Amino acid sequence: MSLSERLEHHLQATGLPYDTLSHRYAATARECAENAHIPQDHMAKTVLVHREDGPMLAVVPANHQLDLSRLQQMTHRRLGLAPESELEEIFDDCSPGAAPPVGDAYDIPTIVDNSLMGLSKVWFEAGDHRTLVEMEGGDFDRLMRRAQHGSICIH
Repeated sequence: MSLSERLEHHLQATGLPYDTLSHRYAATARECAENAHIPQDHMAKTVLVHREDGPMLAVVPANHQLDLSRLQQMTHRRLGLAPESELEEIFDDCSPGAAPPVGDAYDIPTIVDNSLMGLSKVWFEAGDHRTLVEMEGGDFDRLMRRAQHGSICIH
């Protein structure tokens, strides 16, 4: 099982408990949830958003899509989805497409969809396509306490 170096360092620094869960290879967050036999609405998916002043992470459930219009209204900024090359550059300690949703570990502002808060458990990519981080919901809420929160996705 492989956690990205920066994610592992950040999780250790917070002191929050977590487990890892291995599963067979999956290319998308939805497939990860299916392969790991976890609820898709408890799987946090990372979307890299491009702003004029730098990148931002949007975190939504695996079975939802980011509502870019709603996010633009919330942030009062013009936004776009970042290209894959920017994702790979920022998350250079991760496999392409397996970025964890913890912006603090990468010094990136983050906004989390409200539906991911207050859950019993949350899972998210650990930095490869075979490993998830599993946290109690309250611990995930604490992990994301510095992130902005809002209703930013559509089913």
